[in-house]
Amino acid sequence: MISLKDKTALVTGGSRGIGAATVHLLARAGADVAINYTRQTEAARATADRAREYGVRAIAVQADVAIRQQVDTMVADVIREFGRIDILVNNAGIWEHNPIDTMTEDDLRRTVDVNIMGTFYPTMAVVPHMKERRSGAIINISSTAGQRGEAFHSPYAASKSAVIGLTKSLAPELAAYNIRVNCVAPGWFETDMSLESLNSPEGPSHVAKIPMGRVGQPEELAGAVAFLASDLASFITGEVLNVNGGAVLCG
Repeated sequence: MISLKDKTALVTGGSRGIGAATVHLLARAGADVAINYTRQTEAARATADRAREYGVRAIAVQADVAIRQQVDTMVADVIREFGRIDILVNNAGIWEHNPIDTMTEDDLRRTVDVNIMGTFYPTMAVVPHMKERRSGAIINISSTAGQRGEAFHSPYAASKSAVIGLTKSLAPELAAYNIRVNCVAPGWFETDMSLESLNSPEGPSHVAKIPMGRVGQPEELAGAVAFLASDLASFITGEVLNVNGGAVLCG
């Protein structure tokens, strides 16, 4: 029932994990896709190749989302290539172990730059285009850490809280332009980012806290993104959709 035919999506951090799964599902639903990446060139190209198997157009676009000039150039290139951006998925992010008493300023700024500024910059670049078209869907990827906090990962948790705050601020600001802004908050998922922790001695304790008894698969989060990007969510904005197997019960 979800059709994104004649839509174009830009997915940041789209070369692997949740980002790549999102690209594949959006393409399967009929959307042309632009896959943003920073360093994973081959992975981004492979993701684009797989997306084209669904009969859509797909390109890989390199840009560091923490650098505004690169983001502005990326967005301009995507619009030049496809003529439009209907869907923005702010997925790029980093998750690092940062005890508060050993964390350096560089550690803090790295997470803030990618997770917060890397959500602001693509949004700032895309919104004027969406306003002109008077249509758009922006989906930000937060985390359960942004809702409950996370020991030894305070910069990550704080940055993901900021993503929720940005979502709830922009939803009413942009509603008059028919631009919907929503957020997906994942829990534990089987991705490159989380595998080290899931395979550590503490891994079973993480899974034990999930009522459904397992971690999620990237495709299961992609489904939530595709729903929020589609017309099935036409009256939903400012929402935080939790996808965590019941581990954190809040809205």
